[in-house]
Amino acid sequence: EGLSFQRIAKELHVLPREKQLLGKTLRRLENLGVVLKRKRQYFVPAKSNIVRGRLITSHRGYGFVSPEGGSSEDIFIPARHSGGALKGDVVEVLYRDKGKKGKPEGRVIRIVKKEKKRMLGLYKERWGQAFFLPFDSPSPEEIPLTREKHLSPLSGMIVEVDRDSKRLTEVLGMPDDPGVDTRVVIKRYNLASSFAEEALAEAEKCSPKIRSQDKKERKDYRNWKIVTIDGASSQDFDDAVSIRKLRNGHFFLGVHIADVSHYVKPGTALDADAYDRGTSVYFPDLTLPMLPERLSNDICSLRPQEERFAFSALHEIDGEGKVIKIEFHPSVIRTAERMTYNSVYRIFEGDEEEREKFSDLVPDLLLMRDLARVLRARRAKEGSLDFDLLEPELVYKEGRLHSIVPFEHNEAHRVIEEFMLVANEAVASFLGGKSVSLIYRIHPPPGLKDLEKLKEILAHFGLSLPAPKKIRSQDLRQLLKEVEGKAEEKFISIRVLKSMKLAVYSEENMGHYGLAKKDYTHFTSPIRRYPDLAVHRILKKVLRQERAKIPSLSSIALHCSQEERNAEGAEKELMEWRIYRFLKGKLGDEFEGIIVDITKAGLVVELENYFVDGIVSYSDLGGDYYFKRSEKTLIGRRTGRKYELGDRLKVALVSVDPILRRMGLTLSSERK
Repeated sequence: EGLSFQRIAKELHVLPREKQLLGKTLRRLENLGVVLKRKRQYFVPAKSNIVRGRLITSHRGYGFVSPEGGSSEDIFIPARHSGGALKGDVVEVLYRDKGKKGKPEGRVIRIVKKEKKRMLGLYKERWGQAFFLPFDSPSPEEIPLTREKHLSPLSGMIVEVDRDSKRLTEVLGMPDDPGVDTRVVIKRYNLASSFAEEALAEAEKCSPKIRSQDKKERKDYRNWKIVTIDGASSQDFDDAVSIRKLRNGHFFLGVHIADVSHYVKPGTALDADAYDRGTSVYFPDLTLPMLPERLSNDICSLRPQEERFAFSALHEIDGEGKVIKIEFHPSVIRTAERMTYNSVYRIFEGDEEEREKFSDLVPDLLLMRDLARVLRARRAKEGSLDFDLLEPELVYKEGRLHSIVPFEHNEAHRVIEEFMLVANEAVASFLGGKSVSLIYRIHPPPGLKDLEKLKEILAHFGLSLPAPKKIRSQDLRQLLKEVEGKAEEKFISIRVLKSMKLAVYSEENMGHYGLAKKDYTHFTSPIRRYPDLAVHRILKKVLRQERAKIPSLSSIALHCSQEERNAEGAEKELMEWRIYRFLKGKLGDEFEGIIVDITKAGLVVELENYFVDGIVSYSDLGGDYYFKRSEKTLIGRRTGRKYELGDRLKVALVSVDPILRRMGLTLSSERK
């Protein structure tokens, strides 16, 4: 039960002259989250409405808090309610289950732990006074700075400032200076760019030579025809494959994974550094590896014609794609060839030159294609979702960004994807059957509210789904198939993807909705993902019939989920920064685009083939429009003209801010 202002004043015996002070005190308590005010009544919030989590900010100003332990879905934090917290801070949030958008919304009431002691932003000067505009604050305000004699930045430079003293600590340079964008992103996301000296020393002590005593517990597969298939620029080869047909007509698939656990032991500096990173980070022109290059690109990497320790998963698979038998062995292998996706794809397409060059491997590669098609068809029947969305690839010439093209994802990629899926599922099923603790890769089903919103959007395109409670992954797969090849395919695919929850790591097995798998884990990339390394250790202990308890699996799962999300955010930000900067040279040009959202600010339009979006403000539309929120539609009051999600437009580029990743557009012609 709440109390009115008058009731509080009466109970506290507040004098008339003290009521103004009481009002100020209550407002302050409200801002701190100590009390809530609803319809002129004051309440003390229940503890269940306060959660702790890490703040993730958006370049559009708002943020989200991911509750610790995944106790609830992400909580939306409006910019004005950030409470001075910055990206990465651990905060306490007072929230309500239904905000303006029908989802949890809250305000930061306490900063529990500051992620960074320093913050990045733009340096500005005005009338002789230095100011700082921070990047990571959801509600950026200019902060007066104390000048430092040994640092002389120019207005517009990116600088680093001590968060508490507000003193300038480092000048990074102008936003367009070479390498500044990468340094900024590394600092913003708190990424490790170097290893501890002790970890490097441990890596140097690792020997690539395979001693006879090391082979005793291993199967010898050095004479098998095993190949790696990766991108042309890859150096960390952590998976290789082999195949043959059995007499009974079944496929015998070998998935051979680098045995990182042989070199990286728990309790070592190498392990500590790998755990802290959680994952490798891949930028267009730089990789921040999880392990020192001595291991990631050399000793552990399954390089051609070199003996390497591996963990082999051997599968017998029938003609329907069902795994009949599975075995796991620590092994010694020697890969026959380092293949690239494009080379294998050309072989699939009948390229005579490539087939002649790799004539000894062609039969095996074609058999791999046959098996991958069988596995893919089986997944389709089970309801596994495939989002074949194009991703950007930056093409450089002479050190400069020359063009942005869609990344080519061909059938050779799909072969490796199918084989890795099979191995990951097999490991999860095997260890799950042993009743041992494991780090699973889980993907919870989408929430009912998200599915309801998706159904509303689909209705605009004449598409339908069952009632939200009855929607299965098979229904969503059928929907994606229905729009395949149509103009709205990309838009619908993105909306379906946005209705999904994030895949994360968890000690609790909740299944993988997107893959339609009951048991799933990550086993196939221990060079670049820490959970895979942890799973290798568990599997090795089980095979040796040792106690398979690994300490703090839930902590590892939570930490690695956070680091994965952080790494993806960093990769996305640098990619978009460079695309927006590239577009700065195209001001005034016209582009094809598609409406991906309609907000209070205007139409959000994604530029075709550039993979970034900008805003067409309502004032630029030149009409008297109103926003019909329930249908996400903009309608002209007099003309009846409509702008809807998925509409294609031709727009002109009028402004670009690469740092804030914002772009201003104007309508340049009639809608298509």
